[in-house]
Amino acid sequence: MSMTVLGPLPETADRLDVVSQWRIDDLIDVLGCEKEVVDSALAKLDYSRDLRAQLFVPPELTVPAAFTGHRTYVCVNQKGGAGKTTTSLELAAAWVAMGYTVRVIDADPQEASLSGEWLLPRFDGIAQNERHTLTDVLFGRQPLDEATYESSVQGLYIVPSGDDLGTVEYDPRAARDGSLRTAIRRSKAPVDITIIDAPPALGKLSINGLIAADQVLVPLKVGALDRKALKDLHKTIRRVQEDENPELVVAAAVMTAWDKSNYAGLVGAALRRDFPEAIIAPARRNVQVAAAADFGLPVRALHPKATTTGDYDQLARLLLPVKGAAA
Repeated sequence: MSMTVLGPLPETADRLDVVSQWRIDDLIDVLGCEKEVVDSALAKLDYSRDLRAQLFVPPELTVPAAFTGHRTYVCVNQKGGAGKTTTSLELAAAWVAMGYTVRVIDADPQEASLSGEWLLPRFDGIAQNERHTLTDVLFGRQPLDEATYESSVQGLYIVPSGDDLGTVEYDPRAARDGSLRTAIRRSKAPVDITIIDAPPALGKLSINGLIAADQVLVPLKVGALDRKALKDLHKTIRRVQEDENPELVVAAAVMTAWDKSNYAGLVGAALRRDFPEAIIAPARRNVQVAAAADFGLPVRALHPKATTTGDYDQLARLLLPVKGAAA
């Protein structure tokens, strides 16, 4: 079976403005205030200029940061439907197109997870009883490389979750704090980037991902329930930074299913308040995203001109340089 090869996007791809001064910051102090106070602050913004889709980069941040060796990202939010899987896969696809070799670890035990319904591992010629998953890795039965498989995209590898991954959460024998970090560090696979697609819960699997990662990606769907979940997520990330992984950095927060609205501005302000060190990026709403899983490919491979494809490509290039490019 042939593999899909990803390359640069067309020159006509829609690009967002990158800003380091963002009027959305004016909303931070009114978050949680009475509606009249919030409405007054919003009225001072220019709807067409200040609330349009744009990428915010903190002024003290140099982008892209130099690539100095293997890097591990964890994509985490305890809310289901936040866009974790789309963010993990589309950033992975963008980095592959930039010359990197990428491995995605599917740490979501749900049946409709990345490796369950979207990016399927290629088990060509491998007997059923010799196919390994993340469950085997976290129980110490197999090293990570034995559970790493090619996907349908050249340069993109997948570690499948497994039907029994949920047992990891309550079995004390599995996934002790730091076990996933150890597995990644022991890996000999020739991959440049590892992305951990964490489950919609702040349990053992997500904590292992945060301990293992160098950088965090926080996808947040522009919706009220997702915004309320931000508080617990913020506390969990900061606790891991204080205790188990002091080198952990929140690299980017992605507002998924983004549409221009006052509410999107308030979500952006909440992200700026909680993660002032992070790039804030919109991933504009696009109906083609939902259909991509049916073809087992990233949106980028199917719709290279889609706004969502361009948004993730632009974020990927802010996070890392093209492979081999001078710093």
